[in-house]
Amino acid sequence: MARRERRKFTPEFKREAVKAVGQPGRSLTAVARELDVDRSVVERWVKNFAAGKYEKDASLPLKSAQQQENEKLRRELAKVKMERDILKKALGYFAKEPT
Repeated sequence: MARRERRKFTPEFKREAVKAVGQPGRSLTAVARELDVDRSVVERWVKNFAAGKYEKDASLPLKSAQQQENEKLRRELAKVKMERDILKKALGYFAKEPT
């Protein structure tokens, strides 16, 4: 089975999809089908807009600078924790006395 290449969507596309879902008589599934996007993706966009994770104003970037910085720091922290754990395991391995 061939994997589909991951698509990237513009902030405008996401905003328009969320607006379409909010229109009377338009279901999330119907909008997702019309846009040829998985239902779960559109659902995530709607939840993110509702939670304030995305900026609704088209003149602003999709995510605020603070949100982008928080995500960057979280990724960096996860990487550092992983490196720390690897080093702990290596230290434990090399600290053992040969028998």
